[in-house]
Amino acid sequence: MAGQPIPVIIDCDTGVDDALALLFAVRHPGLELRAVSCVAGNTDVDQVVRNTLTVLEQAGAGDIPVARGAERPLIEPVRTAHHVHGRDGMGDLGLPAPRRTPADVDAVTLLRREILASDRPVTLVPTAPLTNIALLLRTHPEVTRNIERIVFMGGAVATGNATPVAEFNVWHDPEAAAILLTAGVPITMYGLDVFERVIVPAADVRRLRESAEPGARLAGRLLSHRTPATYDDPSGGLGDAGAVCAVADPAGLTTHRLPVEVNLAPGPARGQTIVDRRPRPGESELHGERREQPLVDVALDIDAERYVKLYLATVEGA
Repeated sequence: MAGQPIPVIIDCDTGVDDALALLFAVRHPGLELRAVSCVAGNTDVDQVVRNTLTVLEQAGAGDIPVARGAERPLIEPVRTAHHVHGRDGMGDLGLPAPRRTPADVDAVTLLRREILASDRPVTLVPTAPLTNIALLLRTHPEVTRNIERIVFMGGAVATGNATPVAEFNVWHDPEAAAILLTAGVPITMYGLDVFERVIVPAADVRRLRESAEPGARLAGRLLSHRTPATYDDPSGGLGDAGAVCAVADPAGLTTHRLPVEVNLAPGPARGQTIVDRRPRPGESELHGERREQPLVDVALDIDAERYVKLYLATVEGA
């Protein structure tokens, strides 16, 4: 119903920028964060659970259930991103251990329970490798009847980061990403093409770091850890948090509905999201090599300043 907050579930591998996303989701009045499921990715899954509970505590969140999920991809071994997120996944900030405890169910059980229990269709926001989501869809396909949309941070149209062509979340578990694309619900791909463009200016990062309010101060410390290598000043990238901003304010994102598939073959292109932007069929199709590719709303442009302002206003409570 109009005016009611959007019921949201985040699946994450917290992670500096996943933490930024959680802070935003907790504090935006237009979002109702129903649950958080955790998966291995940026760091191991037990550390992800701890990080998630810590962030929710620092944010002053209500009693939001958090569940432990897959500790490795469907096929591949775990390949963490400690070089980006620090040994603890949170920039090695030395944050206190959480007093909160996780739910007594696994992530897939929690996801099913919360999706089906919602009186309105849920928006699912994975900001991590898609292992939990693939397991959910294969084990409990009935959940799709109460999923409004999946907005996932992953993939790239142009350049990757894990490899020259593959983005980390998809590369970490390509088979899971391929399953996601066949979910049968509307999907938005918030990939590296927009992910890397939302940068919080240094002055705003400093103001957040100096805040007396714990959640805003944590956001500043996390953003300081995400200073792009090409910047001389301590600005900070929102990263995964931009995907949650796009749920709260979709008008800031420009998408095109395009065929997308994941390269599952061994070799240097494994994990690439192949996005077909051609205006007409090519020789491959004309010679009978047709494939059924799911249509995805692929983010190709973003109003970065709009999302920075939205994030700051939300986290600082303006």
